[in-house]
Amino acid sequence: MLERIFFVPDITSGMTLFTSESVCAGHPDKICDALSDAIVDAALSQDPLSRTGIEAVASANQICLFGEIKTAAKLDYEEIARSCVKQLGYTNPAWGFSAQESIFSNDIHEQSPEIAVGVDRDGAGDQGMMFGYACGETPELMPLPIMLAHRLTKQIDKARIEGELDWLRPDGKSQVTIRYEHGKPVGIAKLVVAVAHDEKTPAEQVRADVIEHIFKPIIAEYGYALPPEADIIVNGTGLWHIPGPESDAGLTGRKIVVDTYGGYARVGGGAFSGKDPSKVDRSGAYAARYIAKNIVAAGLATKCEIGLAYVIGQPKPLMQTIETFGTATVSDQELYAFKDRLIDTSVRGIVERLQLRRPIYSQTSAYGHFGKPDLPWEAVVTSSTTHK
Repeated sequence: MLERIFFVPDITSGMTLFTSESVCAGHPDKICDALSDAIVDAALSQDPLSRTGIEAVASANQICLFGEIKTAAKLDYEEIARSCVKQLGYTNPAWGFSAQESIFSNDIHEQSPEIAVGVDRDGAGDQGMMFGYACGETPELMPLPIMLAHRLTKQIDKARIEGELDWLRPDGKSQVTIRYEHGKPVGIAKLVVAVAHDEKTPAEQVRADVIEHIFKPIIAEYGYALPPEADIIVNGTGLWHIPGPESDAGLTGRKIVVDTYGGYARVGGGAFSGKDPSKVDRSGAYAARYIAKNIVAAGLATKCEIGLAYVIGQPKPLMQTIETFGTATVSDQELYAFKDRLIDTSVRGIVERLQLRRPIYSQTSAYGHFGKPDLPWEAVVTSSTTHK
């Protein structure tokens, strides 16, 4: 009988493992995030005061929209949805889901006036808690496992779109396990990828191409070595031909851990995609990341987690916490003073400081919401530009 040997971390020596996953832009859940955020961007591009809570479901030959909206924008929901699905690569009806042939339905309605009355007073669009995190493990000040997982899925999509690997189809996943010693990353223990591919390409070629074109360039970019062949898994079930919602239905907001820190840090209770910035699930989480990243970037700590909590209709958070896990180089009083100079954490303060009433959200619907330098909550400020 075959015996499988598992790596057991030696806690006494300070060695541990941590795993995070990411998914490609054509994953069913990410299709739905993209649909929801495409509508948010379309609304904000015409009416910056739009309020949206857009949900999407993708299933076998079905594209379904739900949720609420309050906007002066004139939107062709079906055109937005079908264009988005096409852009994600679903153009072959044989896959059981496509831009041109899937049935479209729309059940989006007007925002509830009971919610609107609180938001009209610059209050939070809902209650909830949000967390932001930063650490010095990568240039992006993100945890290494999730950052590598995102870069791998982005590389998979790039290889498909640019034709470098013409056998790829628009769906896939990555998973990265990092070995830590005394809390610091020292190597890659496991690499896992699942990619949809055409019927003509054998599993052996899929594996070889993924290692050469996906793993090697990204892992080298971050200064690490590939793990042994036995610790690299490509398509664990052998073959994967049918991508997308025909195989597994998708839903907006179902990849909240992928969207944030890969399980490495706490996350709040609400998803991001489909929501305008009056929804603190989104804007509060962005503000928390902004504070945490700037604390680490300023050398005030090497790890930082920010906690915020809001109640519907109220403008200011009920809770604001800073946790540095014993890595702070200044006092708690100095940390909170830095936070207050950096940003006003009222709903209006966040929206104005980060300029969130812009159509910038489609770029967040895949490969995470954090660690992307062009997004406003990823900006690192200097002492001269910090609010006084």
